Amino acid sequence: MAESTNETEILCELRGVGKEYPQAGGSPLKVLEDIGLAVKANEVIALLGPSGCGKSTILRILAGLAAPSGGEVLYHGAPLAGLNPGIGFVFQSFALFPWMTVLRNVESMLEARGLPPAEVVERAARAIRTVGLAGFEEAYPRELSGGMKQRVGMARAFSLEPEMLFMDEPFSQVDALTAESLRAEVLDVWAPKDRNPKSIVMVSHDIKEVVYMADRIVVLDAHPGRVRTIVENTLPRPRDYRSPALLQLVDRLHDIITGMEMPDVPEVVSTAFEPLPHAGAGEIEGLLEYLDARGGREDVFRIATDTDREYGHVITTANAAELLGFVDTPHRTVVLSSEGSRYVKASPAERKAVFREKLLELRLFQRVQEAIGQAEGHELDKELVLELIAMNLPSENFEATFVTLVNWGRFGDLFSYDEVTERLG
Repeated sequence: MAESTNETEILCELRGVGKEYPQAGGSPLKVLEDIGLAVKANEVIALLGPSGCGKSTILRILAGLAAPSGGEVLYHGAPLAGLNPGIGFVFQSFALFPWMTVLRNVESMLEARGLPPAEVVERAARAIRTVGLAGFEEAYPRELSGGMKQRVGMARAFSLEPEMLFMDEPFSQVDALTAESLRAEVLDVWAPKDRNPKSIVMVSHDIKEVVYMADRIVVLDAHPGRVRTIVENTLPRPRDYRSPALLQLVDRLHDIITGMEMPDVPEVVSTAFEPLPHAGAGEIEGLLEYLDARGGREDVFRIATDTDREYGHVITTANAAELLGFVDTPHRTVVLSSEGSRYVKASPAERKAVFREKLLELRLFQRVQEAIGQAEGHELDKELVLELIAMNLPSENFEATFVTLVNWGRFGDLFSYDEVTERLG
């Protein structure tokens, strides 16, 4: 049982945390920068942001599963060494042992903690009942639905009676109705103040989900991940997904995210190299066709729902289409431009020509094309292109930029790329 505690008590904390990963032959990739975050007792925190903002990395650092490159990680005010002893973890991918029954999957976690056999049996049975799996103790993961598998993952975490429950996109692999039920069940387990878990930290890209669950919503920027803002959610519990107040907060978060990911800024002519949003050319074309079929405009979050894509990636695709002049992005809306309409109405061969024309308006493609023309045999080594990207876009992930460059260049028949020789031509 958890002892009663002051709600201002800080359970764990990040101070000025950064995270970098080395890259072959270049400067390290910066994933997180100057992250400050305190997890207090008796609260639910949600980390919200687009792909690439480091949500899962923050959770792993708090859990002691990954070490920061800089800054401090504290547990009850002391530096965290190794795994955080106060957490239970629910993963997106269920992470079950397929050769073990439901009961053995839960018991194995308790045995690893060195608990006495009698306590292992008692705790496992209680956790399985808590998540509604009584009667399925002898079933194997292959015999369970996605929702039932996630319940097993939750039972393993609950059986440890953790001070904090960490959840990484825990409901993204199950259908909408099951997800709704699981969210309510997690909050029911958390709600009593006299037992663990005291607090929950969750990662999600589902805005309505975090408004339903969280007391504080940490909105993150990407590339590198930074805390953009923290939104306090004071809506009383239990919450109604359809209530005007909840939908109003969802709308506010939509505006915060699109304001930072698709800013409404006047176009400025520049000689600088433009960063390439990491979206495939086929995805850009698909977005244009989607918009054309819907009268030329749609809300970005409606697009994400209709296409079953993570909203951050839809925003990235919209930014890519805007960079090429095919759409405009006023507020939260993606609007097909005259050039986008021209593209959609063109034949396949004409589309290639329009796409190529748009690529050659971008400085990076201009420079690569010039370099190919000047190179011996009109072929350019991949390493030279990576150097070109690194010099002109030093804050970007140059490997990912190279992949996007090749994808777009091939799509527009601007150049070819041979994966064997690693040469553009």
